[in-house]
Amino acid sequence: MTMVGLAAMKTIPAGSFKARCLAIMDEVKAKRETVVITKHGEPVAKLVPVDRAADEIFGFFRGKGSITGDVVSPALSPEDWGNLG
Repeated sequence: MTMVGLAAMKTIPAGSFKARCLAIMDEVKAKRETVVITKHGEPVAKLVPVDRAADEIFGFFRGKGSITGDVVSPALSPEDWGNLG
């Protein structure tokens, strides 16, 4: 891998990335460093560490909604169903 720019991003050719993918992913996770994957010397992809606080979707809407009314009973009575047809 080579160092690029002042941001200390590492680059790796796609063929090397393919051969060492899992090890590079572990390294990105452990060191929290971005790796740029190149093809023919041109950047094509970027592997970045996950920011758990920003990417967590579970519980995203917690506390933002409320239940009003009866959520168990049918919305229409049997008589209302008969009038729909």
